[in-house]
Amino acid sequence: MDALRRHSLLLIVLGSLVISLAMGLRHGFGLFMEPMSSDLGWGREVFAFALALQNLLWGLSQPFAGALADRFGAARVVVVGAVLYTIGLLFMGLSESALGMSLSAGLLIGLGLSGCTFSVILGAVGRAVAPEKRSMAMGIVSAAGSFGQFAMLPGTLSLLGWLGWSAALLAMGALAALMVPLGAMIKDRPSARQVSDLSLRDALDEAAGHRGFWLLCLGFFVCGFQVVFIAVHLPGYLFDQGLAVQVGSTTLALVGLFNIFGTYAAGWLGGIYSKPRILS
Repeated sequence: MDALRRHSLLLIVLGSLVISLAMGLRHGFGLFMEPMSSDLGWGREVFAFALALQNLLWGLSQPFAGALADRFGAARVVVVGAVLYTIGLLFMGLSESALGMSLSAGLLIGLGLSGCTFSVILGAVGRAVAPEKRSMAMGIVSAAGSFGQFAMLPGTLSLLGWLGWSAALLAMGALAALMVPLGAMIKDRPSARQVSDLSLRDALDEAAGHRGFWLLCLGFFVCGFQVVFIAVHLPGYLFDQGLAVQVGSTTLALVGLFNIFGTYAAGWLGGIYSKPRILS
């Protein structure tokens, strides 16, 4: 196996581990709505607003995270994102006010996610593999995020039942810290040939002039809205209907399980067929 292929495989493995942790932890947040709201005397809108802020900031900051990765390398951006994610979880576990919740679960974790998830990791993977294998590689790494959801939700629920919501979030912060050394091992500092002369504003202006860009944004908006809405509100809703909290956790874990196969298949098909047709 030549050095280039070893580098590509290592990057896929590291990227998969980082995304698995980042997305696995994120998809467990909905389990905390009911216990945190009950213990702290909040209406559930406090928790829901913080998670909405998180996703808004995650989306808005991803172009900037991608631009920083293009300039300084993915490793540095992933490390900074992982640190913000970790601090956000720790402060979320100590939050006692709506403001604290919005700053921790909303601001810090939202910005952290932009640095250690898809825009940065997939960009690094896409640069590392041959064009004909790019779709498959991205499918594998994206499927790892769904694996994290499937594998970590039962563990998150166990931590919640064993330690209570505050200590469980602190433990999750310790898990998030594992992304720091994993991210630091990513070797992706772009060479001078890889760095575009376009500024971030020029790149965004060029993208905004392309119809496909807006169609993709609209599609991901719909996808993100429904996935996050279900992940945040379904566990509490099922609990209100008299079902055990394990039902909500199992349901979300199964969503992740089936998404593993769907994402992997989409990546494989994307290397063979027209991507717009697959998206349709």
